[in-house]
Amino acid sequence: MLTLTDEQRMLIETVRRFIREACRPLEDEVESTGELTEACARALHDQARALGLYAMNMPVEHGGGGLSVVDRMLCEEQFGHTTDILIRRAFGNVYEPLLECRGEQVARWLLPAVQGARTCAIAITEPGAGSDAQGIRTRAEPQADGSWRLHGSKHFISDGWWSDFFLVSARTGEREISMFMVDKGLPGFTLGQDQKMMGLRGTPHIELFFDNVPLEPLALLGQRGQGFKLAMGALNVVRLAQVGARAVGKASHVLELMTGYAQQRRQFGQAIGDFQLVQQMLADSVIEINAARLMVLHAAAMMDRGEDARDWIAMVKVHAAEMLGRVVDRGVQVFGGMGFCKELPIERYYRDARIYRIYDGTSEIHRGVIARSVLKKGAALFDVAR
Repeated sequence: MLTLTDEQRMLIETVRRFIREACRPLEDEVESTGELTEACARALHDQARALGLYAMNMPVEHGGGGLSVVDRMLCEEQFGHTTDILIRRAFGNVYEPLLECRGEQVARWLLPAVQGARTCAIAITEPGAGSDAQGIRTRAEPQADGSWRLHGSKHFISDGWWSDFFLVSARTGEREISMFMVDKGLPGFTLGQDQKMMGLRGTPHIELFFDNVPLEPLALLGQRGQGFKLAMGALNVVRLAQVGARAVGKASHVLELMTGYAQQRRQFGQAIGDFQLVQQMLADSVIEINAARLMVLHAAAMMDRGEDARDWIAMVKVHAAEMLGRVVDRGVQVFGGMGFCKELPIERYYRDARIYRIYDGTSEIHRGVIARSVLKKGAALFDVAR
């Protein structure tokens, strides 16, 4: 088990207190209205920045928190204790591909994103390209003067309403994908509907349409043809942080509620926690949460050492997402009828958990990745001594 340093304990407690005092009081309103007001969003952002918690994944030299991957995952686990949109507004979505910014790009896109002056979203998914990120049809056509013309569409783009610019993957050749920074408001760039979801209330998921959108040469992020690599690098971090670590946090929060309810709720003259089948649900949840946490931290430590953690991240994505589904299902069962009732947040957690097995690569896709890797690498993937 990881032994936390005093600094890590202080970091966790700071984030935990912020979520308890600043985020949790807003959850019910977001759930009931489906939105977060501009005033509340700004207040969250300002409070998080004052604590030095905004853009914690970005290097100190750019104004970010400069946290190690392990320390960031410890924070991300705490993020799982509250609602997605509140985390986005408080701590920011500053995606790692922005570190490819050079020259004028740094002042225009990178630094404002790190400072929270401009909000960014990543736009990869299309109606015909979900887990198959290489199947995109959006294209950017090069012009004689070095500029580009963007054509196509994206959907399920999280945080689209709030974002000032987008990291858009587009085909720049028959077998070539590049990434572009596309500002909201450009001619021919329009936002479609907010695609309502069964969970994640308050977080918009919108359509983007590009009709001959003019992009200056400066809009190309990194090198031409580097877009798929940048997208996969960003998604690997998202899978570890926003799926793996947050699933551990959300499951831990649910288990804490389950445990308290099992101790307090009485049936047949005794606490339901005295019944062995309820105890089994609690015990299985403890085991699975701790296993998932260790997997997350192992993959994070690999990244901090500069090692290739892609296989481990795929394993984390599958295990943590499915673990969360099992834990919240047990939560509903332990709470019984009240677990199905909107008076308590358990049913909300149940709805929110379902997407974890789908977005950023389905469980089926990642199982295929893991299987192909073990067939290629053999015991090195599962034997500590190989």
